[in-house]
Amino acid sequence: MKKVLIVTYYWPPAGGPGVQRWLKFSKYLPEFGIQPIIYKPKNPSYPILDFSLEVSSEVVVLEKPIFEPYAMANLLSKDDTKTISSGIIKSKARQSWSEQLMLYIRGNFFIPDARKFWVKPSVDYLKEFLSNSQIDTIITTGPPHSMHLIGKALKQANPHLQWIADFRDPWTTIGYHSALKLTVSSQAKHKALEKEVLDLADQIIVTSSQTKGEFETKTKTPVDVITNGFEDTSMYVELSENFTISHIGSLLNDRNPKVLWEVFAELIEEDLVFKDFFELKLIGKVSDSVLESAYQSGLKKFVSIIGYLDHKDAVESQRSSQMLLLIEINKPENKSIVPGKIFEYLASRRPILAIGPKGWDVNQIISETHSGKCFNYDEKTSLKSYVKEAFKAFLNGKLKSNTKNIDQYHRKNLTQKLVKLIK
Repeated sequence: MKKVLIVTYYWPPAGGPGVQRWLKFSKYLPEFGIQPIIYKPKNPSYPILDFSLEVSSEVVVLEKPIFEPYAMANLLSKDDTKTISSGIIKSKARQSWSEQLMLYIRGNFFIPDARKFWVKPSVDYLKEFLSNSQIDTIITTGPPHSMHLIGKALKQANPHLQWIADFRDPWTTIGYHSALKLTVSSQAKHKALEKEVLDLADQIIVTSSQTKGEFETKTKTPVDVITNGFEDTSMYVELSENFTISHIGSLLNDRNPKVLWEVFAELIEEDLVFKDFFELKLIGKVSDSVLESAYQSGLKKFVSIIGYLDHKDAVESQRSSQMLLLIEINKPENKSIVPGKIFEYLASRRPILAIGPKGWDVNQIISETHSGKCFNYDEKTSLKSYVKEAFKAFLNGKLKSNTKNIDQYHRKNLTQKLVKLIK
């Protein structure tokens, strides 16, 4: 059986979307004759934990201790550190002095990210491991993009290795990059490291077509799209008796669809029946500014704040909801972001209501799968009509999704695409 070394920061008990991709690839790779060997940190600082995730018994796991600067950052502010490490960055006007300081230090002293100190010890350890193993393919997955620096050093040490660099998100164009208070020299260093990784890798994998287009302008290395996906479609859960619209996952500060809050508020005011049945359920980390915006629109009595759920419970909540909400920041650089949860939304076969930037890749996925409707932030009239039509169907017991063509996004089928890239 061919062996492949996979370098990842996120691995159970890490929770959240970052862990799912390679946890599931590693589950199915043995079915295609490939033995996954996972290399991960021994003592990581994960912002979210999920002890419900199961690792396949066929996966070999290697560990090496990691130095985490976030432990020191806790001395400044434990709450601010946890918030920033989970990806929520407040607007500049709302940032405390400690947040501003941490963002400046994070952006300019820890390039490409705060896990940079794991690179050298990992390279030293893996060089020796590879010299005693029959492994000719390594895969690195980021963010954190320092994982790719491990792959770069191993490739430089042994040019005969096949190195596949997997980008779950872009590097220098990722949404939070501009919030890191980067100096000109720091920004240049990020771009230089990104260029080195893209050019030295033998194969690049991305999760969206627009990221593929971006990278193809930066390198001649082959770039292929392998999206995230779903796994279980058999779980049955009874639908909510309320007209429950749920968002699962983090709602960052800029991921704040004020136009949708306005639509909900207007429908509550105009329709007493809608008011009786409507419930907005937010599952996961929600920034204070998003909550304030929803409450200011008059939605406080209609919002249920659930907090983080483990993966199994999150899937159950998706399937019990009448509709599922998908939100992306209204910025052009975010149109390439395809949240992993959309594929589990597809598997739930509940109607999806998506709001994002113009040209968002998600729009094509929803259109091709007939799974819901995607709106831009300036389409208030159409958005309101869609919610009204959905509520009318709900009252008549006919609110459903006509989802089709989703087998391509099953984890096993996606793994088969991966296998074709592994020589």
